[in-house]
Amino acid sequence: MLQYRQCKIDYRKDNKKEIQKKLAAKLHIRPEEITDLQIVKKSIDARKKPDIFCNYTVAFSAKSEDEILKHNRKNANLSKYEAEHSLAEEIPGLQVKEPEKRIVIVGAGPAGLLCAYFLAFCGYKPILIERGGPMMERMQKVAHFWKSGELDPQTNVSFGEGGAGTFSDGKLNTGVKDKTGKRKFILDTFIAHGAPEEIRYQAKPHIGTDKLRGVIQSMREEMEELGVMYYFHTQFMEIKKANGKVEGVVVKDESGQKKEIPCDACVLAIGHSARDTFQALKEQNIPMEAKPFAVGVRVEHRQDTINLSQYGTLDDRLPAADYKLTGRTSDDRGVYSFCMCPGGYVVNASSEPGFTVVNGMSNHGRNSENANSAIVVSVTPEDYPGDDVLAGVEFQRALEKKTFELGRGKIPVQRLEDFCTNRKTEEFGKVHPCTKGEVVKENLKNILPPAISNGIMEGMKQFGRKIKGFDDGDTLLLGTETRTSSPVRILREDTFMSPVCEGLYPCGEGAGYAESCRQRWMVCVSHLRSREKGKNDERSI
Repeated sequence: MLQYRQCKIDYRKDNKKEIQKKLAAKLHIRPEEITDLQIVKKSIDARKKPDIFCNYTVAFSAKSEDEILKHNRKNANLSKYEAEHSLAEEIPGLQVKEPEKRIVIVGAGPAGLLCAYFLAFCGYKPILIERGGPMMERMQKVAHFWKSGELDPQTNVSFGEGGAGTFSDGKLNTGVKDKTGKRKFILDTFIAHGAPEEIRYQAKPHIGTDKLRGVIQSMREEMEELGVMYYFHTQFMEIKKANGKVEGVVVKDESGQKKEIPCDACVLAIGHSARDTFQALKEQNIPMEAKPFAVGVRVEHRQDTINLSQYGTLDDRLPAADYKLTGRTSDDRGVYSFCMCPGGYVVNASSEPGFTVVNGMSNHGRNSENANSAIVVSVTPEDYPGDDVLAGVEFQRALEKKTFELGRGKIPVQRLEDFCTNRKTEEFGKVHPCTKGEVVKENLKNILPPAISNGIMEGMKQFGRKIKGFDDGDTLLLGTETRTSSPVRILREDTFMSPVCEGLYPCGEGAGYAESCRQRWMVCVSHLRSREKGKNDERSI
């Protein structure tokens, strides 16, 4: 097979027949000579708006491929096709016999779920513990919270099967280059469990929270068949260790009873909102450090405003437009957009009674009337109260408590013009809130520190020069966004293990690491193999 990059098609003529026709013209062959046409990658090119193109990378077969390569040797976009490597190809070589003890994975968010899934295929039967409930129960409790304001502190937008990402946008794009095959493995897994086929080739793949829920439930069914044991409503309490090695974990079940689960390794995929778990690890002297993150607000624009600026036209055949914005403030802080949700909703994502935090989510269709994203300003440990390792957590909680009090449990919302002039909003203008959870008009400057408020105002002005209408006075600000990333990092060595506890693997966003999950899985596998080999050697002596 051959591969061709930069095959651009007018978005109004976007179909496989047109791609085949354009490709044939590029290669000076007849369209019928092209067979088995496959889309490898698709993106939108709007750099010359309103002339907008679908930009494809395609793989295809042809009768005389060597001749085509020879006649088009000066065309840098043409090459031999090399299929993307999948991590699944390595699984046969990683198969193990039933280990004497199991791996415990703490947290059923993205990192924990995929870790359990991969290890199950390698022959292990990990135990996955999750403080929240399974998907159907979780959906019911979250819907009840959004309607009534009654929060379940164990099963909510942050806690439960699927983790915080379940009630987010379901974005799958990453800026990390992948030569290991984990990208294809993950996308293939999601597709096999009901995700749309197009995520395989989209430049910015997206499932959507409505479809993601079914995907996660389907994955659970397969994992249980492979031997993974799910313990819902089960909260991690402490690590049991002996001679510097993990021996088990202590958990608390739904009835409040404590019990110990023996294990050879523990993967901590706790998520960025498990504040009581951070405290428990601190009390056990597990090394951690405070780290920078960012706080701010959610902003809402009409999706048509974003579409018109990004595309130069309004056309239902084009997908809801997104953006990614960065800037610097006058006091040299970073200000940027985060977790942009085209055609989405701002959601009340609270996980503790008496505290309010917001996030964004989109369904697969991205068909709400508004676009939203977080506009956040960087903060560092120097901004936190005191020098405790959990000072960043207290910084977050102080803002969330003020937000709850100002909004009386609802989401505080304010027009940008009113925010800049320091007055409470009385009436909405061109933009009305699209939210999950009730809103109340308030003055967000009564919550945010001056450095954050000023940073948001400066950032909105800068971004208004990049996207027309971004800094319009009717733009809505909703507070507050505090959980852009974990405020702490659970330290680990080059082995990906804790420096004080062999077999303890800090993993994922909650541990302060949002990259290279595959590396952690592989190290975990290697660790268990070495321990098993050591036991066998001892028996042979």
